[in-house]
Amino acid sequence: MRSFMAATGTGTIPASSSSHILFSSISQRRHYPLLPWGNAIHSTAPTSAASFRYRTTPRPAAVVTPPTTETTDVGSKRSEKREFYPIEHLTTWLLKHEQSGDIDAELTIVLSSISLACKQIASLLQRSSITNLTGAHGTINIQGEDQKKLDVISNELFCSCLRSSGRTGIIASEEEDVPVAVEETYSGNYIVVFDPIDGSANIDTALTTGSIFGIYGPDKQCLVDLDDDSPLDEAKERCIISVCQPGSNLLAAGYCLYSSSVVFTLSIGKGVFAFTLDPTYGEFVLTHENIQIPKTGKTYSFNEGNYDLWDEKLKNYLDHLRQPGPSGKSYSGRYIGCLVGEIHRMLLRGGIYGNPDNKYSKNGNLRLLYECAPMSYLVEQAGGKATDGRQRILDITPSEVHQRTPIFIGSAEEVEKLEKYLA
Repeated sequence: MRSFMAATGTGTIPASSSSHILFSSISQRRHYPLLPWGNAIHSTAPTSAASFRYRTTPRPAAVVTPPTTETTDVGSKRSEKREFYPIEHLTTWLLKHEQSGDIDAELTIVLSSISLACKQIASLLQRSSITNLTGAHGTINIQGEDQKKLDVISNELFCSCLRSSGRTGIIASEEEDVPVAVEETYSGNYIVVFDPIDGSANIDTALTTGSIFGIYGPDKQCLVDLDDDSPLDEAKERCIISVCQPGSNLLAAGYCLYSSSVVFTLSIGKGVFAFTLDPTYGEFVLTHENIQIPKTGKTYSFNEGNYDLWDEKLKNYLDHLRQPGPSGKSYSGRYIGCLVGEIHRMLLRGGIYGNPDNKYSKNGNLRLLYECAPMSYLVEQAGGKATDGRQRILDITPSEVHQRTPIFIGSAEEVEKLEKYLA
């Protein structure tokens, strides 16, 4: 016989049984894990040999919510039941559209690779203060902007995921000087443009950030042949020509929002769909189906710190928004400092966002290829509008990869009202 001490008393239990019994330091705990031959049930009395009893009947199985079923009556015959689960993952959604012919298998792989990069970036952002990933990296990008540590790391993550997919021919990043042609042995057909971290100035204060991407169709004239003796500059030229396409040529575009939730929003030309990351098992789950932006909204997003630098017509428009309307309420001003956050709110609530040109930035601050074109594609798919004040954003063909443009984007009627003031 071997004796054991419990928190509330002493019990003597045969040594042969001791290896199968789990003791609790809290005498009130009633439930024990399932033992090899059944369940041990603990009473509220002080622990003793008599205070344990066993039952050989198995514990009831966990309750699993059965899939919902759908039945239809066809004539006098009742059709067979079709089972379906209400939760739909991004992977399942992509495969479904691949089967229906909306996208091909290669584009499915590219989009899956982008979603993987977004998951990794989201994880890094959540731990950025703990792992010392805040602050400046000490380098300057091609636009003359100071790079954050996560700007550089996120760019490498995006490039790595896209290269390893084996389905991308050209990768163009806001953080790179020129587009990169993927090596011939790994390259695929698609051209992917992206801004790995939009709103990186918000990282140090744990505010909203995001990633933006756009995917263009195959253009084989930019694949680099490793046996080609032509100068590298010519290869770069071919890449630039391939990448500089108008936004109307986009096959897919989207963004990933990093905030209180991680939301992957996507369009493949068949509407706009948003998937929220479930952190319990690391999958994007469909939460917003076929998003339609409201035709009007009561929110405007402009950096009004530049008000005195703007055109008089634009000032008149903003003055109008500040005036109380028929209901006695004026528009609400909201400005996050992150394009992804502004567009996400606008898709769900309506309104207008503007980043106009000014006396010091004649072409605005946002990049056409990496930011404005993909976001304009999404907003138009949701029923909104996007313009530079003179023409549709998606009709502009970039003359250089890092070209900037003014942009006004949002609910259709709000943008049309702005155009009347700027006309």
